[in-house]
Amino acid sequence: MYEVAVVGSGIVGAATAWELTSKGYGPVVVIEKEQTVAGHQTGHNSGVIHAGIYYEPGSLKAVLCREGAAATKAFAAQYGIPVRTCGKLLVATNPLELERLAALQKRAEVNSIDAETVDAAELRRREPHIVGLGALFVRETAITDFPAIAAKLLDLVTEAGGELRTGVTVTDVRETTDAVTLQTNQGLIQARRVVFCAGLQADRLARLAGLAPDVRIVPFRGEYYDVVPDKVDLVKTLIYPIPDPSLPFLGVHLTPTVTGGLNVGPNAVLGLAREGYRKGSVNWRDVRDLATYSGMWRVARANVRVGSRELKNSWWKRGYLRECRKYCPELTLSDLTPREAGIRAQAVMRDGSFVHDFLLRRTDRTLHVINAPSPAATSALPIAAHLVSTLVAAP
Repeated sequence: MYEVAVVGSGIVGAATAWELTSKGYGPVVVIEKEQTVAGHQTGHNSGVIHAGIYYEPGSLKAVLCREGAAATKAFAAQYGIPVRTCGKLLVATNPLELERLAALQKRAEVNSIDAETVDAAELRRREPHIVGLGALFVRETAITDFPAIAAKLLDLVTEAGGELRTGVTVTDVRETTDAVTLQTNQGLIQARRVVFCAGLQADRLARLAGLAPDVRIVPFRGEYYDVVPDKVDLVKTLIYPIPDPSLPFLGVHLTPTVTGGLNVGPNAVLGLAREGYRKGSVNWRDVRDLATYSGMWRVARANVRVGSRELKNSWWKRGYLRECRKYCPELTLSDLTPREAGIRAQAVMRDGSFVHDFLLRRTDRTLHVINAPSPAATSALPIAAHLVSTLVAAP
């Protein structure tokens, strides 16, 4: 019997397994239903180490992001994983966004983040290809390779005596007073405790464990484009729009990569398949879950205008380009080449509200990460410490 099983090999699961192993809670097994690790949200994001400027002061998001940014940079440096601290400019392109920029500057001060407001002239001096009425420069924002970090964490787990089992799908969860039995496609796995870091399948596995989570995972596709090689030097820093505070998405942004590329994205389009990355993917079980969930209908009614715009831009490249040209007018249609989409696991309440912070649910011997929104990758190491302390505090 294992001491702890971790279900899911994304960066949060990998970090949790390493935290358990390094604290002596073994033997540990990591269970992954895919044949490769970190293949879903961890492997389909922008690679940004966030500074934490967006998050409500005092929230778990804000605290863990600040801790996670420092821990991620230190871990990457220790193991030779590339990190580039290039900073981020949040660009205001209209008077309303200027007001929101001022609010973000105040939030940065409360969250102890080094951020500087620049006017239009200074913005143009720093980034000659970017236009706006002003911007907020966040110095600490960096980029890295999160799949490489997850893979290294799992290497450390196995080197310390833990086990990684891929191609293992959990089909049932049975809990007794002293153990948890996981029924899988490769037989039974028993552990004294289980941590579920299942991302896009988090709510379903919670239900298998006997919980009735008051949320449903709604998949949102984030579609990206690569900028053609002869324009990868268009910007030196990350370029973000000013986000709409009523939505959990940050908007289409320009992101340099640690491999020397430049990409644009993501948008946010309702997905009809939790794990279908190709455009037009449909999974009928996922569609049925969306169609029968009252919270999803409330989201749709409250976001008709935004949802319609995002859907149109998903299929109409010129509309997507228009979002980019608000702050980077030199981009053309031929500059953008499609790349694989990402899918965000967004927890939605029955009243149609988005869950903005991290959300955990538990039984006596299982702990479930129901919602781990951005900046989960940035915050993975302190999230793992929080999960382990929560797990071992159980009776």
